[in-house]
Amino acid sequence: MIVGRIFGWLLIAASLAAAGRELVSWLETGAYRTVAAGELWYDLDPASLNLVQAVVQRYLLPELWDPVIATALLAPAWALLSIPGLALAVLFRRRRRRRW
Repeated sequence: MIVGRIFGWLLIAASLAAAGRELVSWLETGAYRTVAAGELWYDLDPASLNLVQAVVQRYLLPELWDPVIATALLAPAWALLSIPGLALAVLFRRRRRRRW
């Protein structure tokens, strides 16, 4: 339970960092532009993005990459990280014990 909660909070923190990157970019340029998840991943580690694409297309299901994963990588990074982060944080939250 604690691992799921920690992972959820890490995803929430990463989504806040991605939103902060968009905010800083907006303040510098004066124009708002969302940062896609694929763009963020490429900026952090382009080799791993290429590796994941090759593994999915060669060894898993080639049709999975283009309509599913490519579409997800075009979504805003803060949204793609915050939705599973919030889900994990709520799913693995601490539950209070009921006293009778």
